[in-house]
Amino acid sequence: MPDTTHPNPGNLGNLPPETHSFVGRRTELARLRAALEPTAGEPAAGAARLVSVVGAGGVGKTRLALRAAAEARDAYPDGVWLAELSPLHTAGLVDLAVMETLRLADQSTRPVLDVIAEWACGKRLLLVLDSCEHLLADCAKAAAALLTRAPGLHILVTSRERLALPGEEVLHLEPLPVGGADPGDPAAAGDAVALFAERAADAGRPLADDDRAARAVAAAVCRRLDGIPLALELAAARLADLTLDQLHARLGERLPSPLDLLTSTPGERPPRHQTLRTAIGWSHELCAPLERLLWARLSVFTGGFCAEAVGQVCAGGPLAPERIAGLLSRLVAQSIVVPDPVISARFRMLDTVREYGTDWLHALGEERAVRRRHHEYYARLAHQGCAEWNTGRQVAWCERVLSEHANFRTAVENALAEPDREAAVEMTGHVGFLWRHCGYLREAAHCLDQALAADPPPPPTGHGRTLAVWSRGAVALLQGDQEAAANWAVRCADAARAQGSPVAEVAAVYLRGGQLALTGRQAEAVAVLAAAPQLPIQDDAFGAAQLQVRLALSLAHILLGEYERGREVADEVRTASRKQGEYWCGAFADYLIAQADLAHGDVPAAVNGARTSVAGHALLHNTVGAAMSLDLLAAAVVATGDAPRAARLLGIGTRLWELTGRAQMDSPDLIATRRTCELRVREHLGDAAYENGYRAGLSMSYDEGIAYATSRTDPR
Repeated sequence: MPDTTHPNPGNLGNLPPETHSFVGRRTELARLRAALEPTAGEPAAGAARLVSVVGAGGVGKTRLALRAAAEARDAYPDGVWLAELSPLHTAGLVDLAVMETLRLADQSTRPVLDVIAEWACGKRLLLVLDSCEHLLADCAKAAAALLTRAPGLHILVTSRERLALPGEEVLHLEPLPVGGADPGDPAAAGDAVALFAERAADAGRPLADDDRAARAVAAAVCRRLDGIPLALELAAARLADLTLDQLHARLGERLPSPLDLLTSTPGERPPRHQTLRTAIGWSHELCAPLERLLWARLSVFTGGFCAEAVGQVCAGGPLAPERIAGLLSRLVAQSIVVPDPVISARFRMLDTVREYGTDWLHALGEERAVRRRHHEYYARLAHQGCAEWNTGRQVAWCERVLSEHANFRTAVENALAEPDREAAVEMTGHVGFLWRHCGYLREAAHCLDQALAADPPPPPTGHGRTLAVWSRGAVALLQGDQEAAANWAVRCADAARAQGSPVAEVAAVYLRGGQLALTGRQAEAVAVLAAAPQLPIQDDAFGAAQLQVRLALSLAHILLGEYERGREVADEVRTASRKQGEYWCGAFADYLIAQADLAHGDVPAAVNGARTSVAGHALLHNTVGAAMSLDLLAAAVVATGDAPRAARLLGIGTRLWELTGRAQMDSPDLIATRRTCELRVREHLGDAAYENGYRAGLSMSYDEGIAYATSRTDPR
């Protein structure tokens, strides 16, 4: 019988929920569990450090790995984490993908593997690297480095080829068995028939146990498809339109499609891969012509898509915009397109299905045109996101940037490959700004460096180039690369003057003033930042930069001990933030106001302000801002006399700072403030009680920690 239980979702990690029952694979699952789970009482014994599930496309590697990983959760107190690598198209991004999977918001310029290894050292976690076959060298390099430096890390790989590393335990996954000699006997049916029967029922064609003839036909279908799970699911989905006998007959008469003749030669592919392509090609032939065309055009998306994007990218020629929704629904009904298991109203394609669509798109001669429409759509989307960033749409745009991250990355890569450098600069300027504010600092720096590397650079006259230079400098500030920030500040000022935009010139002041404030030259920072004209606040990216000028000024005043003036400036920012409807700058303003309140002895106001700041930063997934605010909240809470809660808050804050890679942003002022708070809490509690409370906070997940910090009562 199929297993319909679902693992407990409360553990750390990011495994998606199962959307279908899990059928068969008892032997393979038991072997994986034995390999992944350590012997009781022996944390390092019994569990393999590197396990690879290897097999042909469509054979069920990912489903098996995810089920095994979910069942092994209790053995990994620091989480089970899934890194989906199929959206990556270029080498060198595996390390970043792993860091993003682990939610490490590292702000430094250190090598990514160093950051991950340092964070993972002392932890016990399982990392699932899914779909490694197109990036084998990068995956092997990352796995080898991390396994060497993080003894508590275990890695589970799915791939069509093994990584070929020492100590790698390999499970070769075969197709599902069809069954015994009597194909009509339910007791003799294999897992392939069980899976087919489950999916047939989903399509409205259940197979009765006593219908021996129907079960014999089902077994013949499964045998024709070599028991490959994806092929079986695609075939079963066709039972919504065909009878079982019709399905069997169609499979029997299926001939190679023109695409097979274009893309395959005898002996080129393993037999089971040929069978899968045959099954996918057969599903393709049963699609209506417009469904086939949409399938091909959908293959340009990376990591998923929404209906709006499909309409913008895929419509054209015979595909009228008003037909898209219906055609997309048909592809979902046929299991060509599947709903996203986590994000509602989003869809995706399995790798092998998308690969077939890519081949067909190429054969149709449409690949370049559709990829260009994809690039143009995401360029418009990034432009719109920047135009509305400093408004009440900001949180929605942050969520959109997170869900469309893979497509933005692909679009940027395509833009950088085009000869129009200014168009590439404009797009990366917009995407880089959004990534900087949504936590993707390293990718922002990478794409902006590529776009701005032209030698000699084109004349810096456009809005897009100025925003690109500003965003690169703003990334450098948060990464603590103050020398680079100073250089970008000069380039941004030049670009803003050439553009002739007073607001852009004000934005450029943020880079210079912020760099001075963060290098201990607060008096100079105040002079530079205070001299910037206070123009009407815009709704766009430069409007956000205008507010950040004032935030930097407030911070400089507070670091100088000028709390009253610092609070006044921060209060101006908070008022402007509320008027605009934005949260990013408002949350920092709440933080600065709370700092001033605490300095003036208004402890209740400081507690409320710091708590509000934590909530605002969490809303935008701003780990650095939330960590800063947690340190301040702990200092305010201990001032109320609640030292046990302050100890927990310091532990939660440490966990968030670990995610950033740079505790207190390496700021001497922030480090000293945090240390003073810790000493005060220890003085109230004693070392033993402090350590207990601190470790309790440190053990909380990100979401648990934020919920604890923002609650008005201690939920203990």
